[in-house]
Amino acid sequence: HPSQLGLQDAASPVMEELLHFHDHALMIVFLISTFVLYIIVAMVSTKLTNSYILDSQEIEIIWTILPAAILILIALPSLRILYLMDEINDPHLPVKAIGHQWYWSYEYSDYQDLGFDSYMIPTQDLAPGQFRLLEADHRMVVPSESPVRVLVTAEDVLHSWAVPALGVKMDAVPGRLNQTSFIASRPGVFYGQCSEICGANHSFMPIVVEAVPLQHFEDWSTLMLE
Repeated sequence: HPSQLGLQDAASPVMEELLHFHDHALMIVFLISTFVLYIIVAMVSTKLTNSYILDSQEIEIIWTILPAAILILIALPSLRILYLMDEINDPHLPVKAIGHQWYWSYEYSDYQDLGFDSYMIPTQDLAPGQFRLLEADHRMVVPSESPVRVLVTAEDVLHSWAVPALGVKMDAVPGRLNQTSFIASRPGVFYGQCSEICGANHSFMPIVVEAVPLQHFEDWSTLMLE
């Protein structure tokens, strides 16, 4: 909804992990900020001094070791999620996403000889309830609860294929094939946009991923081939 703050609801296991890590890191930042604010207020408001506190080896050891321990508490979960995001285990469906100025093309060549272009729907053509600048005339349809590998490349300039709800963001580089993967944990429609400045119409090449049950996906692919 408009004016809401925070991240989108997770639609994949990786995004759930990213949300948990976000909350974990934010709580650490909040506690540190509160502690520093308390120290500043105490230093400004009190006239008491203590020569032992002003020069103490023990305190210097503590304020050296404690930040290092906090950084480790942040780094270890971060590295775990980083490796999880690179893990691609036996994908059920590979899809190739190709960035153009200024639209996306999708190819399901390993599944069936199926490919199509996906253009943004102009504002004047939107149906009631559709989102401005986010709706596409052809959605990338995938089966829910199935590992999907996305091969990302570009035809002309740099693009970036990003869907926040799925925890996916991968650069599309001309002449290079990058890969990422996701599992849509529930059926739904998930929106994204090109996340790399790619020219005049950079804001007008949305990404729409629709996750459906497997039987519906097979019916859709058959219908697209007819």
